[in-house]
Amino acid sequence: MGDGGNVAVIISDGGLMMGDGGNVAVIISDGGLMMIDGGLPDRSADLIKTIADSVDSHKVTTLFNTHWHFDHTGSNEALGKAGVKIIAQENTKKWLSQKVTLEALNRTFDPLKPEGLPVQTFSKGGKMTFGNEKIEYKHVDPAHTDSDTYLFLAVPNVLHTGDLLFNGFYPVIDYSTFGWLGGMASASETLLKVGDAKTRIIPGHGPLASKDDLKAFHDMLASVYAKMEPMAKQGKSVDEVVAAHPTKEFDDKWDKGLLPPDAWVKVAYTSVVRHNQIPAGHPRSW
Repeated sequence: MGDGGNVAVIISDGGLMMGDGGNVAVIISDGGLMMIDGGLPDRSADLIKTIADSVDSHKVTTLFNTHWHFDHTGSNEALGKAGVKIIAQENTKKWLSQKVTLEALNRTFDPLKPEGLPVQTFSKGGKMTFGNEKIEYKHVDPAHTDSDTYLFLAVPNVLHTGDLLFNGFYPVIDYSTFGWLGGMASASETLLKVGDAKTRIIPGHGPLASKDDLKAFHDMLASVYAKMEPMAKQGKSVDEVVAAHPTKEFDDKWDKGLLPPDAWVKVAYTSVVRHNQIPAGHPRSW
């Protein structure tokens, strides 16, 4: 992270390790390490070893999950078994405690073992100190999932977004756990107000980002949502929306990730339709 002081970053698609899930931040203190997210389950041992060998030799004492997805909570069981305190938003614990099908990726996940579940949960957010770092963390309304939390470290001016930001490519939107396109656009607008123009941003996936990168992501999401919402109100089918190519102007820049344009349109549009079907007063209708 350059002159990030007590904060080290492991980029999942480059840097210290390759193909290990979501990006990981490590906060270093004399009393131990705090990890923000923990990669994929089958790479957790490699991740923990890399941190010990290449970041700092102190033991991990705290793990913060930005949301429930498997590519961010893969170290939960190994670290929880070792006595590491796991912190997460209450919906993260809820989803990790049960079998969940992530329809957007056609994958089903079993509940974690008890030692992998968060032991400290929160609803809206809070503040904490780890070593010399003061950390503010906030849960946002449903966006990528209904469990998303971002963390801001004021002194090094670092923002960890979790999967509220996919830097440079179309994001996965988990409508099975109440994520939706409009919420993603709203969350990115909220993140733009955190910190300042010099804030260094750790996205959930992709290279380290700037506020300009975040704004480009927000503008893309907001534009696509503005096209899809009227289609949803008109009752357009997924196939009709795909045929309309609502992402055509963005594909050259954003077609670099897991979901190619037509697949992403299906996921994004389904998320809007699902959200609009939530009855008024339902606890997931924000």
